[in-house]
Amino acid sequence: MSAKPEHYDVIRKPVITEKATMASEHGAVVFEVAIGSTKPQIKEAVEALFNVKVKAVNTAITKGKTKRFRGRPGTRKDVKKAYVTLVEGNMIDVSTGL
Repeated sequence: MSAKPEHYDVIRKPVITEKATMASEHGAVVFEVAIGSTKPQIKEAVEALFNVKVKAVNTAITKGKTKRFRGRPGTRKDVKKAYVTLVEGNMIDVSTGL
């Protein structure tokens, strides 16, 4: 399975936070993904781009906060995160870069 250009549209960037690091200790990797992407699309994209086997995909949508921009109220964009659990023996090292 080769990487198609649309796979790069599905997966935006890895999420590197304290919670994501704790998830990586249990074989999961966290990515920021396109808001309209589905779990099968995310699974296919991760398997194609990183040459690993995906066990499960869990997603969460974080609603954008209301903030003030130049004195006027505005809203940050909504962000979708995918917690990708890998099959035993597979690994993705996001800390070193791609």
